[in-house]
Amino acid sequence: MASLVFSCFIIFLVSVTTVQSARQFHVGDHLGWRQPDQNNTAFYTQWAERNRFQIGDSLVFEYEKDSVLSVEKFDYFNCDTSEPITTFTNGKSTFNLDRSGPFYFISGTDDHCNHGQKLLVEVMAPHSIPASPPTTIVVPPEGSSPIMAPSDSPYSSDS
Repeated sequence: MASLVFSCFIIFLVSVTTVQSARQFHVGDHLGWRQPDQNNTAFYTQWAERNRFQIGDSLVFEYEKDSVLSVEKFDYFNCDTSEPITTFTNGKSTFNLDRSGPFYFISGTDDHCNHGQKLLVEVMAPHSIPASPPTTIVVPPEGSSPIMAPSDSPYSSDS
């Protein structure tokens, strides 16, 4: 019974910790989601590398006269806007990171992706609580005396 209560407590603790640790990331920080400057086309790659994303976090894209497309890996690397998984066009879009692994985003505006307006987010796998090995208690047989390890003599026999 005690182990069942303990297990329920651990599950509760993990679920509360997960809910409390979910964060919102504003893509591009104060710059938002826009085509990066010509001399800074790696802007979104560098932004993603500075952050650690976990399951339950969300990305907030803020943009004007643009869109955000969630795409497959091939479409990300080829800037192909023809078959997005999801399309956002409302100017402030939130995308929930609901699994571990990569998520790919590109701009839906012509040629913006080719100029660096694309984002690859890698969501970390959840931390699992390692199972502790079962505790084994060794009880010496009744009536036996403890075995003592030999120790060095305080007197040297070299003399």
